Amino acid sequence: MYPAPFRYHRPATLGSALTLLAELGAGARPLAGGQSLIPILKMRMDEPSDLVDIGRLTELTHIRKDADRYHLGALATHARIAASAAAAEIPALHDCAANIADPQVRSLGTIGGSISIADPSSDWPTLLHLLDAQVVCRGLHGSRTIDIRDFITDSYSNSLADGELVTEIQIPVPPANSGGAYLGFKKAAPAYPAAAAGVQLTLTAGNICQTIRLALGAAGPVPVTSGDIEQSLVGEPLTEAKLQQAAAALVDLSDPPTDARGSAEFKRTMLHTLVVRAARMALQRAQGDVVKGSHDYA
Repeated sequence: MYPAPFRYHRPATLGSALTLLAELGAGARPLAGGQSLIPILKMRMDEPSDLVDIGRLTELTHIRKDADRYHLGALATHARIAASAAAAEIPALHDCAANIADPQVRSLGTIGGSISIADPSSDWPTLLHLLDAQVVCRGLHGSRTIDIRDFITDSYSNSLADGELVTEIQIPVPPANSGGAYLGFKKAAPAYPAAAAGVQLTLTAGNICQTIRLALGAAGPVPVTSGDIEQSLVGEPLTEAKLQQAAAALVDLSDPPTDARGSAEFKRTMLHTLVVRAARMALQRAQGDVVKGSHDYA
């Protein structure tokens, strides 16, 4: 299919982009890399009156470390993030960025565009839940910072106000003795995952769980998490039995759809397997091992 007709705008600065979005109103959409938005337009899932192309705004392409956190500009591409110092220091970040789709998509798609679309099968929302990320949004009247868990509100829905743009994602640097992993199961590289899971943890000197984050992707309208399940693992050794039990409890909270990528029952089985595998990998990384992470393919 072809998109419905729209007007195209290419502002030269962030300020002019925000002004355009405010003036054009609710029918306008920002266009970054276009790897999520263009397919949506072609399928007529959205029919905006105007597209505001922000893809050339260099002020949103930064990747930098400031004290205890990384700042990723909204227009940082998946490929640049995968090759960055941030991904080298936070292996789960590399797992996610380096395994999104194919090289063409990774070279064009952006982290800000991905989380703004809020596709429930997208990789970034799940990964950012693991890392306690915050989303910086900016409009004509200033900026605000939103926790990722409050930013994505439902399938294809976020908490951006009219005229606001995502400008930056902030990720705290994990403390010493931390490790994480993010894994997905796909039919093919260009496809979204049929199921995905991630674990980020910190161990004490005695290999006892100090903190842990668990998240499931493609498992419901928003990433599936549970503070209660995470808290039940804190202060305990992360034995295989405990990991299996936690994985089963988290998968019980999921609601994956039956679709062309598999039945709900199949996806729950995959989610359980991915959680346990990600936890094992996170443990190895927290203990200093170098472990390569990659998605699985059917």
